[in-house]
Amino acid sequence: MNELGKIYQLIVPIGGYTMVFNLDAIIMAWLVIIILIVFGFLAARKKALLPGPLQLMGELVVSKLFQLTEDALDEKLAPKYAPLIAATFMFMLLCNWIGMIPHLSEPTKDLNTPLSMGLLGFVIAHHAGIKAKGFKKYAKAYFEPVFFMMPLNLIGEMAKIVSISFRLFGNIMGGSIIILVVSYLVYNILLPPLLLAFFGLFVGAIQAFVFTMLTVVYISVQVK
Repeated sequence: MNELGKIYQLIVPIGGYTMVFNLDAIIMAWLVIIILIVFGFLAARKKALLPGPLQLMGELVVSKLFQLTEDALDEKLAPKYAPLIAATFMFMLLCNWIGMIPHLSEPTKDLNTPLSMGLLGFVIAHHAGIKAKGFKKYAKAYFEPVFFMMPLNLIGEMAKIVSISFRLFGNIMGGSIIILVVSYLVYNILLPPLLLAFFGLFVGAIQAFVFTMLTVVYISVQVK
């Protein structure tokens, strides 16, 4: 129970200011990245018409996400954005699942992780919109249907970052707190493993998928 709220921080003073880093989130995020790089290397190392388990798993995930990206965008834009969508899903999924391993924690329990991914998707979506429409047409959309709606349209766009980030953070943090509290109350007997399976596997996969699909939708809205 003492683990609740415990954060290992790296504090760096810079010019009279201090920068505080969550070491757990940074280390876990890099561990996820390393795992994905190793997985990609092993899956692609010996490509064959009759794929092995790792190649089959990689091809299945990438092909399904490519198809979803193609449905949301079109055949022309899908090859450009599908790698981003596939990488986002696999990164978020493993970030949500890694907490099921003893002594490891989910990077998405720290708001900075989903918020940074939300900001990344936001920037890419609006960059894609400017590139597809041109800046004049892109900016004009904020003044529709009437010019004084511009502040509300801007707030609506910024709210997407809050929505996509806090949804993921809240679900993962809430699930980890429930598991920790129930484990403490029942002394890790029977119920916690079931909760771990539900919040870790099921909710983690659903939230990673929702986060990824919302990113696709945001890009689609901007380019069309």
